[in-house]
Amino acid sequence: MSSAYLRQELVYVGASPVHGRGLFARVDIPAETELGICATQPAAGAGPHVLWLDEATRPVQVTCDLRYINHAAQPNVAYYEDLSVMTLRDIQAGEELLHHYGDDWA
Repeated sequence: MSSAYLRQELVYVGASPVHGRGLFARVDIPAETELGICATQPAAGAGPHVLWLDEATRPVQVTCDLRYINHAAQPNVAYYEDLSVMTLRDIQAGEELLHHYGDDWA
């Protein structure tokens, strides 16, 4: 797996209308731009900022600002198995970054 990093020049954490804090585009970001690779630590189980890897058998807690990506049924970013986060479409400056975490999230 690649080393964790976050492209701070592209994103910032701010108050979210979706939930608490969110991650937002600092500038216009083109589709298919990698925003970073999550910094993680092992997690004991479900909880805030926890992703499930290896077919939902290994929980990890995201410890970098990528943890502030909130849920949406129509996402504009995606997490991948290698823990990278990529834009799915062009994103405008100021737009919140949102991922579809699954149908159990509302």
